[in-house]
Amino acid sequence: MFPPASGRTASPTAPAQTSSTTRAPEVRASGSPAAEGAGDRRAKPRDPFLDNVKFLTILLVGLGHAWAPLTGENRSIAALYLFVYAFHMPAFVLVSGYLSRSFEARPGQVRRLITGVAVPYAVFEVVYTLFMRQIADPDRPLSFFSPGYALWFLVALFIWRLTAPVWKLLRWPLPVALALAAVASATPGIGGELNLMRVLQFLPFFVLGLHLRREHFDLVRTRTARLVAAPVALGFLAFAYWAAPAMDDEWLLHTSSAQELGAPWWAGPVMTLAIFGCALALTACLVAWTPGRTTWFTALGAGTIFAYLLHVYLVQAAREFDWYALSGADTPLGHLVISLLALVMMTALCAAPVRRLFRPVVEPRMDWFFRDTPGKTSPEKVNATVR
Repeated sequence: MFPPASGRTASPTAPAQTSSTTRAPEVRASGSPAAEGAGDRRAKPRDPFLDNVKFLTILLVGLGHAWAPLTGENRSIAALYLFVYAFHMPAFVLVSGYLSRSFEARPGQVRRLITGVAVPYAVFEVVYTLFMRQIADPDRPLSFFSPGYALWFLVALFIWRLTAPVWKLLRWPLPVALALAAVASATPGIGGELNLMRVLQFLPFFVLGLHLRREHFDLVRTRTARLVAAPVALGFLAFAYWAAPAMDDEWLLHTSSAQELGAPWWAGPVMTLAIFGCALALTACLVAWTPGRTTWFTALGAGTIFAYLLHVYLVQAAREFDWYALSGADTPLGHLVISLLALVMMTALCAAPVRRLFRPVVEPRMDWFFRDTPGKTSPEKVNATVR
């Protein structure tokens, strides 16, 4: 998860058996970073279905970022970009909410929220600023209130998770969250500090995930649902191809109000509801096609936060050093190669060696920083999602 130089954002699982030494991140993102919200004392068995969803979603994040520079020159790529951006971050955020269901702001959970979200955000904000100073903007300021590239998702996740107990108390949490998103979409000026526009407009997906149960996912994982998902997804893809020349993809990034996009205020709430419906339908298609068993990529789902945080440097380097201008990059074969490279990149960054290397900064222990508290949360973590 989760704004890129182009203004676009990515915006984040392991086998069913868990090891006491395995520390799985949560959506940080998408998707997403952060320790699982539960903070249970005993490690729970990992759910291969959730890990599979996380891995497939992070692949879409990488594809979306890889396609972004190509959308202006190829209608098919522009359509694929719109299609992916219609649901990949909403799906990522929804799973984040689902994995935050047991968050009650207990001391151990707050500790994990700080070490699994706030600290990685601070570290990678500094690193990303220094990186961009070297390759593009020597005068780029360091500001922890203006998240760089995909880092907005960590800010959002921190805020969403802190407010999770409130959303679990409300009688109508989803309508309230949708109302906040709709109001934000018609309110110019939100979004500069901490990317609050995105925080508010993606909020309904987190709140929905917070109130889902496993049986809700199972409803769309039937044979009938899989058969229906194919024509539904193809229909959305056809619509994206038709709309690509005229539609402003900024609507899907949720960084601006309707007025800032040149539309009347009422278009904001209308688009908020329309995009929410489209995102849910396509997320259901993704869930329907996601295997529930352990597969070759299930273990990679535990590393989605690493891929989310690290891939931005390769993506930005490709843009700043004009790798897209290389001979053949603007051909259909070139587009295919770029797509395959993006998939390989995201897969490699989810792998165990990368996780071991970067775990000290992505999932720091920081026992020295906190007081010992009764019932302190075990460092063992359960499923978590990402960008």
